Amino acid sequence: MSEEFEINEVHTTFDFKGFLFKLLRFWPLFLVSFVIAFGVARYINVRKLPVYQMGNMISIKDDQNPFFTSNTSLTFNWGGTTDKVNTAIITLRSRSHNEHVVERLQYYLEYKKQGEYQIVDAYKQTPFFVKVDTSKAQILNKQFTVVFKDSVTFNLKTTFLDGAATLQNYNTKEKSSRYFEAANFDKDYKFGDKITLPFFSGTFVPNPELAVSPGATYYFNFREFDGVVKRFNGINVSPESKGSSVIRLRLTGYNKAKLVDYLNTSVAVLSENMLERKNLFATKTIAFIDSSLTKKSVEVINAEDELNAFKNKNAIFDLDLEGLDLNGKLNDLDLRKEGVGQELNYYTVLETYLLGRSDYRNVPAPSVAGISENSISASVSKIVVLAEERNRLQYSYKEGAPVFADIDRKIDAVKNVLLENIKSSKQLKSQELASIKRDISKYEGQIKKLPKEQQELLKIERRYNLSQGSYNLFLSKRSEAGLVKAANVSDVLIIDSAKDTGGGQVGPNTRLNNVMATMFGFLVPFLFVFLIVFFDTKIHTIKDIQRLSRIPILGAIGKSPVDGNLAVLDKSKSAIAESFRAIRSSLQFIYKKQGVEGAKTVLITSSVSGEGKTFCSINIASVFALSEKKTILVGLDLRKPKIFGDFNLDNSIGVVNYLIGDKDLNNVIQKTQVAHLDIISSGPIPPNPSELLMGERMEELIGQLKTKYDYIILDSPPLGLVADSLELMKFADATIYMVRQNYTRRGMFSLINEKYKKGEVTNLSFLLNFFEEKGKYGYGYGYGYGGYGYGAYGNGYHETEQKLSFLGKIKKLFGRK
Repeated sequence: MSEEFEINEVHTTFDFKGFLFKLLRFWPLFLVSFVIAFGVARYINVRKLPVYQMGNMISIKDDQNPFFTSNTSLTFNWGGTTDKVNTAIITLRSRSHNEHVVERLQYYLEYKKQGEYQIVDAYKQTPFFVKVDTSKAQILNKQFTVVFKDSVTFNLKTTFLDGAATLQNYNTKEKSSRYFEAANFDKDYKFGDKITLPFFSGTFVPNPELAVSPGATYYFNFREFDGVVKRFNGINVSPESKGSSVIRLRLTGYNKAKLVDYLNTSVAVLSENMLERKNLFATKTIAFIDSSLTKKSVEVINAEDELNAFKNKNAIFDLDLEGLDLNGKLNDLDLRKEGVGQELNYYTVLETYLLGRSDYRNVPAPSVAGISENSISASVSKIVVLAEERNRLQYSYKEGAPVFADIDRKIDAVKNVLLENIKSSKQLKSQELASIKRDISKYEGQIKKLPKEQQELLKIERRYNLSQGSYNLFLSKRSEAGLVKAANVSDVLIIDSAKDTGGGQVGPNTRLNNVMATMFGFLVPFLFVFLIVFFDTKIHTIKDIQRLSRIPILGAIGKSPVDGNLAVLDKSKSAIAESFRAIRSSLQFIYKKQGVEGAKTVLITSSVSGEGKTFCSINIASVFALSEKKTILVGLDLRKPKIFGDFNLDNSIGVVNYLIGDKDLNNVIQKTQVAHLDIISSGPIPPNPSELLMGERMEELIGQLKTKYDYIILDSPPLGLVADSLELMKFADATIYMVRQNYTRRGMFSLINEKYKKGEVTNLSFLLNFFEEKGKYGYGYGYGYGGYGYGAYGNGYHETEQKLSFLGKIKKLFGRK
């Protein structure tokens, strides 16, 4: 092998430049892809309903009651402002809270009207409201049509299909199923009519802010309650900053008025809830005192009646001076005894309650028993607030959630401290009660020295004064509790209420849609072309050959403008004819470099059938013959003989006959209509073509032909299919290996590269066939090139090829022949 043809290892690399040109060739596909992508984006941007986001801002403050004293401790701020903020955030997100809001606003009833492209939400945009009879079940997901005939009369209609439908009672939230036959409901009503139907119950009332337009059509339907609540559970609730008491609420939807009402009502419900919790002790105390006052009033009346009856009967109206003194002292002691007894009784009841209950929401208030000890009042308040919070969270979390364990831990801690305080307080109160009883006994001993009537009157007045004192005490506590409750205000301060001030639209994101359209418009054809290139294993350009092999390239032959194989003979001035003349010059250069004298041989082979081996053999032989060199074309592809057909020759006698000794050389040579060009066809197909080509008769044939001809063209079998060509290469001064553009596969090069590297084949060159050079915009500039250094001939030296029309170029671009 020559040094300049020495082959090295070849590594296949991705042709980025070729890939870029490939992308440019598919510009119509990119254009179509962009048109479709932006068409879809435009459709979405125009037809998709606008999405709005509304918000409001509140602050959780810590307002202490201005009437708060140790004796009126009916409220307690458990955990401070931070805990209130966390509680408010959890509450606003809870299912139970959103159930109250949805129920208050009746958002399970949806109003709709016809929009520009589809039916849209018409909340507060209809001239009527429906007062739903929540005691009756309403059909779910059935659209009702309302058409106004005049300012007060409207037509209500809907359509039923044969089958069962689901109804829901929004008062009890119970669902039921009912069978309806296929029918059309259509009936006229007026504003104020009470409509009671098996599937709908309610009353239509006019919207004072929107006048009726006769002929206008509206729609409404009922949604499943829990489904509506779940939709609003996604409300965004977050503190304005870490540790801040300011909370911002945001809600996204299609109707701004609906969002505004929901946000503001949610805050209102939260405010009411927090105020109710703040008034919890006062409310329970008032209820307890009211029931106690009723009993005490009966006791006072009875005691008063008894006193009056005794005075009238015994004609005694007043105690004497000594009796009055004793009565005053005993009255004070009796009231103290009553108060201490109530406190001891409260401690006993409270202790029993704490030890025997798990629900602490109804723990009695300490102030009812006159207990003013701050530690007791504070601890009871803590337990009640925590118990209320735990009960409320049961609607939002499953039992066993970490939040319950945390609350239970806090309740247990407070309860343990409270039980210790109760124990010590009971001991002190017991000692105080014993002291009071001793004093009472001392004064009662003095009473026994008085006259009998005075003693009896003193007893009755003691009972009356005790009842009256207890009644006055409860009345005072009732007044205190009412004052505290009236003075309490919610800890929710509204900074910014939700309001439609214009704008607020957050979707659809038209810019994002356009970006996505750009991305997909480019990505889809890009991936399509990439996959074509990635899975394309065929040879397309001379550079593909250069990347795959170090074997030199003899030249390139363009696509033939004629139907047959006689391209040079039929169109001698065409570009393809000039290409073959360039190949002839390149072969002569090879012969000269090798020092070949006399007859010269060239063998033409390929990887597989169909790469133009026979076509090039015929035309290379033709250009040698036209230069008035004695040329013979020998068909050695014994398995698929072809060359005889283009010259209208008989294939019954050929190389096979010579090789088997049936005919001599003169009998197998056939003249053609071309001067200086003879042909030996392959002849009949033998059973053993390889053995024949490897025999001595083949050497004799080549030897005899060299004595008769200047150029011998050997059309051999494909190298990639059979080994015959390897045996014939020893007779060739130059070997041409055919590669067809867009046909030959890259994997075929591995065999010939290996043979060339080992030196089993020499003087080998590639010839690219059926080649069309593409310009940077994808259109061919003409047919083919000759060998290296010769190039294509300019206009005027060959016939002008017919240019393709624009439609033809498009068809050609997408592979249509």
